[in-house]
Amino acid sequence: MNKKIWFRDLGLRDYKEVWEYQEQLFQETVDLKIRNRREELTLEMPNHLLFVEHPHVYTLGKSGDIENLLINEKQLAAKNAVYYKVNRGGDITYHGPGQIVGYPILDLENFFTDIHKYLRFLEEMVILTLADYGITGTRSDGETGVWLDAGTPFARKICAMGVRASRWVTMHGFALNVNANLGYFDNIIPCGIRGKAVASLNAELGVDKVDEAEVKAKLLKYFAQLFEAEIVVENPVTEKQLL
Repeated sequence: MNKKIWFRDLGLRDYKEVWEYQEQLFQETVDLKIRNRREELTLEMPNHLLFVEHPHVYTLGKSGDIENLLINEKQLAAKNAVYYKVNRGGDITYHGPGQIVGYPILDLENFFTDIHKYLRFLEEMVILTLADYGITGTRSDGETGVWLDAGTPFARKICAMGVRASRWVTMHGFALNVNANLGYFDNIIPCGIRGKAVASLNAELGVDKVDEAEVKAKLLKYFAQLFEAEIVVENPVTEKQLL
């Protein structure tokens, strides 16, 4: 069992480029697992964690409803936004500047083989991070992600989640609104859930901007604690490496 996780902060990157990079890491791990079993090898399975910020983009999960995107192609272009249908779970969501997006590409057989537990750990990482800012994040029954004032008329989602897993290897992940422009969520029915608002950490704290580097450090700390993992920080990935 390899509990070492290679961490890379990609900075601001195009969604499609990072999606393809995720797919590359994901497939390399799956292929290695298949080779291990076929050839009865004991090669160590790698784990990766990517942090990234995307230009404005809307993504629809494989079971999502395109009707939850409320604007057309011309309106998307006017807002400097793009749209992709992707292979994660969940419905539609938004990514953009001021949002920390995390993509763990883990072999869960290095940790535990339980997708439900995996999602709860991702939620707990965010809940613990928010608590450091005096914000109470909670879960909402039947709705993956992290919420504020769940179960009340003021419920609002601050962190969305959607994952894919095959042979216990994960990809996609979470998106935490830190300094996000919440106006972009007006163009969708977030996660396909009507009547629920969204939140961003800076708005909840009543400040113009929260230190995103500090938030990332907290997320990493709690991720390592929950997964009992060793985080190895790698140099940022260059554009050439992504291609």
